[in-house]
Amino acid sequence: MTQSNNVPLGVALMISAVMIFAIQDGFSRYLAEEYNVMLVVMIRYWFFAAFVIALAKRQTGGIRGVAHTKQPFLQAFRGVLLAAEIYVSIFAYVLLGLVETHAIFACYPLLVAALSGPVLGERVGWRRWVAIAIGFVGVTIILKPGAGVFDPLAVIPFLAAAMFAVYALLTRYVARIDSTATSFFWTGMGGGVATTGVGIWFWEPMAQADWGIMLALCISGAVGHWLMIRCYEVAEASAVQPFAYLHLVFAALIGVTIFGETVATNVIIGAGIIVSAGLFTFWREGLQG
Repeated sequence: MTQSNNVPLGVALMISAVMIFAIQDGFSRYLAEEYNVMLVVMIRYWFFAAFVIALAKRQTGGIRGVAHTKQPFLQAFRGVLLAAEIYVSIFAYVLLGLVETHAIFACYPLLVAALSGPVLGERVGWRRWVAIAIGFVGVTIILKPGAGVFDPLAVIPFLAAAMFAVYALLTRYVARIDSTATSFFWTGMGGGVATTGVGIWFWEPMAQADWGIMLALCISGAVGHWLMIRCYEVAEASAVQPFAYLHLVFAALIGVTIFGETVATNVIIGAGIIVSAGLFTFWREGLQG
């Protein structure tokens, strides 16, 4: 079946999705400051797992059909890796704030481009390598390694970006055999099992008001994922993916207005360089696609 390419609708869905994900990040930061991160992520994944099961039931063949895969260990590893990346990201939100975390995390498309050659055997031309190098200049500007004492905490969001890049590459790899529905199912279930095995040991009482925020976190995650799925169903990825960078803008607005974060000049400059380099790599991918 030929995929439609309704770019205006796809762009609207992408912007809506990343705005909701930014709100979700704000909820995550608040809850992680009040409770153990392991507990927060575990409850979030319970809702996520229930969401993917509900989606699987609607697919042809039901849950058994969607869950069938010839690469179960790789699919399970993807789910666990994404859950681990979420742990690291939320730690970064608490330690560094939303602004600086997302400014550095924005380099993940460049990491995907850099690793697509050795991992997937894709060709990476010299123009993309130049864009990747320029993007990492932006990361260096944000980290400020030569300005006084280097803050090692700034490496945490870079680690999260690297983990997410590997997850994205593995998602491309398994897509050679498995459907999107299968990969999405294993993402939710693999992460759900892993986070439960860890988080159950960190259970603690939660205030009634905070349960409302926890519910909002879970619902925003499900809605955001649904919007993202719909986005890629109605429009080509190359047309809508650049708008994913608005996640940085929305997260920065929440960080500044809700959590009182500040946006340093070096972060603005570095993030601008990273985003520009990332947009160039998307443009080159579109030309070769």
